[in-house]
Amino acid sequence: MKRVWIFSMLILFSIPLLAQKSLLRKELINIDGQKVTAGDFLKMYEKNGTEGNDTTSLSNYLQLYINFRLKVLEAEKRGMDTLPGFKKELNSYRKQLARPYFTDKQVTDSLVKQAYQRLQYDIRASHILVRVSPNASPADTLKAWKKINHIRSEIIHGMDFEQAAVKYSEDPSARDIKAIPGKQRGRRGNHGDLGYFTVFNMVYPFEEAAYNTPVDSVSKPIRTRFGYHLIKVTDKRPAMGVAEVEHIFVALKPGYTKADSLAKAEKIQKIYQKIKAGMPFEEAARKYSEDRGSAGNGGKLPRFSSSRIVPQFVEQIDSLKPGQISKPFQTIYGFHIIKLLDRKRPGSFKQEEPRLKEQVARDQRARKSKEAVLAKIKKEHHLRVYQDAKAAIFQAIDTTVLSGHFKTENLKGNWNHALMEIGEKEPTVYVQEDFARFVEKNQHKGHYTNKAIMLDHLFKQFVDQNCLDYENQHLEDFYPDFKALMQEYHDGILLFNLMDQMVWTKAMKDTTGLKKYYTQHREKYKHGTEAAAYLFSFQKNELSRMDSIFKQYPDPEDLIHNLKKLKIKRQTLKIDSGTFQHGDNRILDTIPWKPGYSKPIFSDVDNRVFVVYIKEIISPGLMSFDQAKGLVASDYQDLLEKNWVTQLRAKYPVKVNEKVLNKLIKYEKEKKK
Repeated sequence: MKRVWIFSMLILFSIPLLAQKSLLRKELINIDGQKVTAGDFLKMYEKNGTEGNDTTSLSNYLQLYINFRLKVLEAEKRGMDTLPGFKKELNSYRKQLARPYFTDKQVTDSLVKQAYQRLQYDIRASHILVRVSPNASPADTLKAWKKINHIRSEIIHGMDFEQAAVKYSEDPSARDIKAIPGKQRGRRGNHGDLGYFTVFNMVYPFEEAAYNTPVDSVSKPIRTRFGYHLIKVTDKRPAMGVAEVEHIFVALKPGYTKADSLAKAEKIQKIYQKIKAGMPFEEAARKYSEDRGSAGNGGKLPRFSSSRIVPQFVEQIDSLKPGQISKPFQTIYGFHIIKLLDRKRPGSFKQEEPRLKEQVARDQRARKSKEAVLAKIKKEHHLRVYQDAKAAIFQAIDTTVLSGHFKTENLKGNWNHALMEIGEKEPTVYVQEDFARFVEKNQHKGHYTNKAIMLDHLFKQFVDQNCLDYENQHLEDFYPDFKALMQEYHDGILLFNLMDQMVWTKAMKDTTGLKKYYTQHREKYKHGTEAAAYLFSFQKNELSRMDSIFKQYPDPEDLIHNLKKLKIKRQTLKIDSGTFQHGDNRILDTIPWKPGYSKPIFSDVDNRVFVVYIKEIISPGLMSFDQAKGLVASDYQDLLEKNWVTQLRAKYPVKVNEKVLNKLIKYEKEKKK
């Protein structure tokens, strides 16, 4: 019995729901044969037309909506939607509106949060590189893989990482370079040490491995576009952020001796003692620093982050507060003393989020979001790849592709067999020849040495691009909200262009019509009490001088004429003039309106002072045409639009289904209860 009661209640609840759906599908308006359902109208009403709980506004909004549809219809009848300029503008908006559909929000949000977490820390790491091209053959890839694993095995069994970097790394910065007089400068190797870095400073796979490897541990081999790497994380510390310092530098040249080092160490200590004794840091930098680029500026360096400076700087900055000076310390370049001027650490997530989103979108990691979207497209739209057809076209494309000279026209036979399909009901089919033309267009000389690898890479690009194109071409079919938004932009651009042509520009150009309208409605354009006035503003420290000048020039026009003679710059003294009513200007509203100069008015916002000169008090009266022109133009535009809409309603038949309208009003009333 209980089940019967529940079933009966479900039926009772479902009847109103079905009735609502039926109502929303019914035709409400017919404009020259174009039908608008109650549901389509209601969407626009709820988006633009609701006014509190006054449901009569639905009827009022209906008339505005009809006027809007009439204008868009007229624009279409004039062919304005076929003009190149319109198509270009609409397509530009479509590209912007389509972007969110090609990123996975969940993946992107996760990447942004990950980036923020990593932004809180600086990592110091060393690496060993074994180079291998992203397009290398399987044999070359395997060779590099075996080599990097052999190096890792040696390190695990006791070999020092730095020694391994000098011995094996194919990153040339790991080893010293001897100076050759007249040919090359010497350089000390870093033994694999990359210094400190933070999020976005390294390619993403390298960053991933570094942030996921514990301090003093060595990663497993990881691959980037440069090859295979081993990473040893040597430090992880709270982010330095962005710092500004002054420094004093005493250089050690490549190949220095122990005696050189001792002499330089003694020099930096003497400089430090002078600073401790009271010599200003900036003076010491100008007098003693061997960094020619910054010495003349008191040792001041451009702002830098951890990845832009040697690691010893990062460690010193972490021990200083703004204004403090470090003890002398050594780097691979020589000896330094630094004074911390300023330091800005990462802000809150809310502060950093907009910048991080932009960086994620530009970075290699954005590929993860794109891959998630591609996987969804391929699954939802039933991607099919025909392997036999793929193998055949791969075989037919000869090795001229490796030198960038492959031509589709050189293929012999029929290459119109289906290679891939996407879509279920009416699938888009790509044939073998489509892929051959893609290869011809995207082949690059010298990028590959193996045809099979090259074609595999190009085929993946071919499939991915076609999947994205398919989704883009069908966005309006797959996403009703996108379709509705595109229709709004379509109609909005047409409406703007036609309104500009028929009302706005037309009114402004019609000087005769404007003056005629003003003459016919002159009594409408009245003004209250007005003041013809000059407003002077200047810095507070100029008050005494300006007070003397105002007394010297009782007529402000004489004062303005003699500004150059008085050596007053326009940037120092700002002048505004015109005819003002009460409420037009906050400064004028603070003083009694009487002819002559006012007393100084001090700003409560900045350090400026205002003085007002009222030339004339004008009694209430009618505005001249020039005074009322803006108001006249607005009213004249309203008249032109009203007359134009009347013509459109006479030109295009409009039918409203009153029965559906009444039900819709009732539906809205019940919904708001």
